[in-house]
Amino acid sequence: MEALAVRLSGLDPYVDGVIRVISFYDTLMRRRVDLPALARASAGLAECAAGVRLHGTGQVVRVLPDGRPASSVPPAPASSTAPVVLDEEEIGTVWLERPGPPSPLDEALLERFAIAAAAVAERYGPARTTMADPALVELVISADSDEAARARALRLLGFAADLPVRVVAVRSQLPLDQVGALVCPARPMKAALLADVGVILATTVDRTRLPAGVRAGIGAADSPERCWQQARTALRFTTPRRPVVHYDGLGALALLAQVPRETARDNADVAAIARVAGNPEDLETLDAYCATGSLRRAADLLHLHHSSVARRLEQIAKALGIELTEPTGLVRAALALTAWRLLED
Repeated sequence: MEALAVRLSGLDPYVDGVIRVISFYDTLMRRRVDLPALARASAGLAECAAGVRLHGTGQVVRVLPDGRPASSVPPAPASSTAPVVLDEEEIGTVWLERPGPPSPLDEALLERFAIAAAAVAERYGPARTTMADPALVELVISADSDEAARARALRLLGFAADLPVRVVAVRSQLPLDQVGALVCPARPMKAALLADVGVILATTVDRTRLPAGVRAGIGAADSPERCWQQARTALRFTTPRRPVVHYDGLGALALLAQVPRETARDNADVAAIARVAGNPEDLETLDAYCATGSLRRAADLLHLHHSSVARRLEQIAKALGIELTEPTGLVRAALALTAWRLLED
């Protein structure tokens, strides 16, 4: 290792120095060094104290240029820093503590130090990053994947073979890594965007931590591929009033998701809902009434007087051709409203 550490002060010209720095770190990576060894080599090469910190684990390694741990020496202000990035997410920081002005090669050294630190974190991880390779996530949740490929993808994502993996389907304006960190604050957890739907893989899911404005369907099956299918189905049942749906909570309603679209579209009750939906106020009133089953509770949700809601429901009932005050009529309206929403998904 020491034979490879070319003193930066003697490197000239600049381009030759950069090439030597790159070669130095390439050699380190071929030797599959761990984080402490990487920090020691970087400090020796830079001829000043160097350090690396991984945000997810809190691990900090700080080394003096002679290779000794710098824990006994008060840290000096970092003369230069660089982010450690993995899967487009910052997972840590590397820095130099050069007492004088920065060396011309410090930028190149830190860049290669950071790249090497990301590779070490990934190799000896699992890495503390939430965003994952979409191709790996798709291997985990695809019904076409064989078990060997699925197991390998889960290992690469950092999931232990003996832990169940839950799947959440998400639509959100918030960054997916932020949503994932909230729903599963304890690792392991990975997230990826597939087409227009976010996928969160986690060993535990706390649905109460999902922020406002996020719609999420949560699967229940033990196998990731079935859990994903359930999560996608549950996501279709979400509404502004019910933004988080657990598949287990759907019960027999989940059967509606299997009704062919043409069959649902041709149903008289669903067609009537489509006509009513042209008036947002009527649609909101019907939704509140179906959700509560009570005129007064619907009025409370809508912040209206119950007599106003009663008049609206009377007109809606005529448009639907359904007697909403009868239990059977309420069930018909609720099922038709749900079926119509599934068509809109």
